[in-house]
Amino acid sequence: MIVPFPIKSTIDSRRSVRSYKMEEVNKEVMDELKAYANTLTVPFEHDVEIKFFKANPTKILYLTIKSPPDNMAFMSETDILSISKTGFVGELVILFATSKGLSTCWFGHYRLSELERLMPHLQSPDQLNEANMGYGYAKGVTTGKRAICISPLGYFESGGLRLIDRYQSRGISFKRKGIKELLVNPGEYDKLPEDILYALDLGRKAPSAANAQMWRFSFAEDYKTIFIAMPEGYRHLKWEHPNVDIGICACHVWLGLIDKGYNPKITVHEEGDRAVWRFAL
Repeated sequence: MIVPFPIKSTIDSRRSVRSYKMEEVNKEVMDELKAYANTLTVPFEHDVEIKFFKANPTKILYLTIKSPPDNMAFMSETDILSISKTGFVGELVILFATSKGLSTCWFGHYRLSELERLMPHLQSPDQLNEANMGYGYAKGVTTGKRAICISPLGYFESGGLRLIDRYQSRGISFKRKGIKELLVNPGEYDKLPEDILYALDLGRKAPSAANAQMWRFSFAEDYKTIFIAMPEGYRHLKWEHPNVDIGICACHVWLGLIDKGYNPKITVHEEGDRAVWRFAL
């Protein structure tokens, strides 16, 4: 499996950026990004689509930031597994964009009516009524694909930095729990092979809603099988689809294993209201 960007340095450099220059992405870079999004392959079946669209910075699309001209939407069906796969596939595109010097940020809350104006995609106008106070979608399965998340796409603006980005520049929002804290059984930490620790280290650096880091790691078959899922019964106070975040983490772990020369078999199944990712080495 060939990944078209340096894995560790790209993951280490990725940040969730909320301040953008109001300028379009370089055409050559945008063409490369679209080509990658349209042709990338992963070792499982999925229905995720990446759509690129233009936005007007004078109109409200995002709840907390001014939109740059270029943006992308991560589209899928609304069942638990499709939503989690959206995180996995979407993060590959995010990381490719990062490797090209672009800034991004996962957003699950956005003004749905404005997105529909910019990028018509709803199966029915009635779906606008599902928005949570006008932003994003309510939790639940509906017919057809919809934008599970969207992201701005552009260049970081350091002038007039918002307070949240000042925190981020100091590393506050990039703080991560240690691997041991993220194990279902912390007592297994000292038994983990170095290659597995490397992959889990990249996994723990994944972005998550409010930096909740809700993923947990467990193992089987002498650590030749890795499982990634939320704790049973987990609920996020603000984010309706934390399985997206689990998919993002699974993407990072997969890339870490690829970086160490593995080609793991990946399966994902549903347990209750959570997606459980399985990597067999």
